[in-house]
Amino acid sequence: MKTDKILLDHGSGGRMSHQLLIDTILPLFDNPILSRLNDGATVDIQGKRLAFSTDTFTVDPIFFPGGNIGDLAVNGTVNDLAMCAATPLYLSVGLLIEEGFPTEDLEKILKSMKAAADKAGVQIVTGDTKVVPKGAADKIFINTSGIGLIPFPLDIGSDKAQVGDKIIVSGTIGDHGIAVLTQREGMDFDSSVKSDTVALNHIVKKILLRTRDIRVFRDPTRGGLGTALNEIAEKSGIGIRIYEDKIPVKGEVAGICELLGFDPLYIANEGKLLVFVKASCAEMVLEGIKTDVFGKDACIIGEVVSDHPGKVLMETRIGGTRIVDMLTGEQLPRIC
Repeated sequence: MKTDKILLDHGSGGRMSHQLLIDTILPLFDNPILSRLNDGATVDIQGKRLAFSTDTFTVDPIFFPGGNIGDLAVNGTVNDLAMCAATPLYLSVGLLIEEGFPTEDLEKILKSMKAAADKAGVQIVTGDTKVVPKGAADKIFINTSGIGLIPFPLDIGSDKAQVGDKIIVSGTIGDHGIAVLTQREGMDFDSSVKSDTVALNHIVKKILLRTRDIRVFRDPTRGGLGTALNEIAEKSGIGIRIYEDKIPVKGEVAGICELLGFDPLYIANEGKLLVFVKASCAEMVLEGIKTDVFGKDACIIGEVVSDHPGKVLMETRIGGTRIVDMLTGEQLPRIC
């Protein structure tokens, strides 16, 4: 549904974000590279295949359990490049800072960005800083863009899933969104939930050392797992079946979601990836993910099917079947 004003829902990563892109943005800038609508663009330049991506971060609060807006910004763009099967190489950083922002907090954020870049093996090589009057922004916004090299020929993307593929998620879902929410609202749950913000390129490398029969890499950030699966089902024209009892969710996250009326399937993640892989390679890929400290909770959660194309169905714990639709509305604004 087209609206005459931009709403918070347009930034949710769900259905309204999708419609804004399809109805307003894509018609103006449409080209064969952009129209694939993957996490990043892949381009061929002088015999090299490169990945390019950009993202802007506006999380509230800027410091949260497990991270802050700085390492989130680095990891987010590194992960978008990794989802293109690229080795991330270089990042740019754009800072939009509100007048009066504490210098001490800026230094903490920049140090965390440097640490995250070092862990990911990327360099921050260019950037820009702007300061706006007090009240014209909320503390600090950060944009990161990045380029990476795709080391060997691969044809992966949200439109490449095939019937029979197995679907793997690299760990527990909803950690980031719940960590930010509880910190933002000052909720005293005595919770140990932390953001999962981490670079995923090392896990991707371990996967590709085992097989190149990968159809899709995707990090389910805004809109969560449910929205990411719907986008892949729609783009590939296939059906997806997942199993509720196979989806890893921390007990604390599940409990907080139940108390607040949220569905973990739609809560943002910042350090998890989805892999669609040829069925015969699924166990090998799963074992590879589990060798990484950030992949020990990885699970096969479902498969691609020929029926109900464009839709995601979930078998529930009690034996029923539920349609998992794309996120409608904004569950948690300002989450990344």
